[in-house]
Amino acid sequence: MRITGDHTALAIEGRLDVRTAADARARLHQAVDGGFGDLVLDLARLEFWDATGLGVIMGTHRRAGRIGRRLVLRSVPAQLQRLLVATKLHRILAVDGGIAEAHGIAM
Repeated sequence: MRITGDHTALAIEGRLDVRTAADARARLHQAVDGGFGDLVLDLARLEFWDATGLGVIMGTHRRAGRIGRRLVLRSVPAQLQRLLVATKLHRILAVDGGIAEAHGIAM
């Protein structure tokens, strides 16, 4: 897993799972704490996330909200969009461009 970017925009590459969660959490929370306004998280190169990885995203969302920021997910891969819909988290998390119906995702 690799995270690049700054306090306003980050990109995650690789896997966000139980093995990488602690490092990802620390990096994402540092970005939230060090900036203001929206924090855009680009997931275009994210290959996989598990429940722990999803927990990191939700924890970052909550942390951002507590200090008046908003976490915005961008370029969410189709399989991850399906997971957000299945868990109904697409109703809570801000997804840039929304959840694509073109991917056959039922709302």
